[in-house]
Amino acid sequence: MTADRLTLRASDPRAIELTAALKQGDVARLERLLAGEPALANCLVTDQKGGGRTTLHLFADWPGHCPNAGAIVKILAAAGADLDAPAVGAWHREAPLHWAASNDDVALIDALLDAGADIEREGSSINGGSPLSCAVGYGQWQGARRLVARGAKTELWHEAALGMLEEIKQRLEADPSLRGEELSGPFWNACRGGQLAAAQHLLSHGANLDWPAPWSRQTALDIAEKAGQRDVAAWLIDKGAKRATKAG
Repeated sequence: MTADRLTLRASDPRAIELTAALKQGDVARLERLLAGEPALANCLVTDQKGGGRTTLHLFADWPGHCPNAGAIVKILAAAGADLDAPAVGAWHREAPLHWAASNDDVALIDALLDAGADIEREGSSINGGSPLSCAVGYGQWQGARRLVARGAKTELWHEAALGMLEEIKQRLEADPSLRGEELSGPFWNACRGGQLAAAQHLLSHGANLDWPAPWSRQTALDIAEKAGQRDVAAWLIDKGAKRATKAG
């Protein structure tokens, strides 16, 4: 946050009107607001707890999918909005592109990238990484695939969740040390994403069939069933996979 950035409370009438224009995708209304007060393009709207969202965060916020994403982002970028600004006062450092990824908002992903947003911007609430980690971590598959198509760098767990089998094979061939327990997280993500071939390949290289994810304690069978991945769940059961058991 820069010292000269306009800061508004969420209850400020200007913040309320700005938010309404953004959520409605009202291009004409947004242009009128910016003509009267250009600083609104890159303002910070704060809440009672001291947290803050930039104008682009307001537009990208849950549930996303606001109308006229391309036009709105283009207007705000031209008026000086910081495409890669982090949210303020949060435990993460997510930029608007992280939020678009978390909402599976492909139109906004494209608009932000077309305007120059950093596809590798760090700060994800999943692992501190890029927007792709948000998309994959929250199971937003369309957004994840669009980010990959736009050039996002992938890690093994991303590739597993998206069924990028050739990339997985190349990675394992290039690094023979990637075996056994190191593959368990990617295996779990492959099962969550319904990527049977990827899961089979990772299991054949030593992934733990019943690895419990530390963030949820769910096994691969648990998450496959929860995600409705019936083919993967049936295969896991056939392999003797277990569900997590509750203590006591």
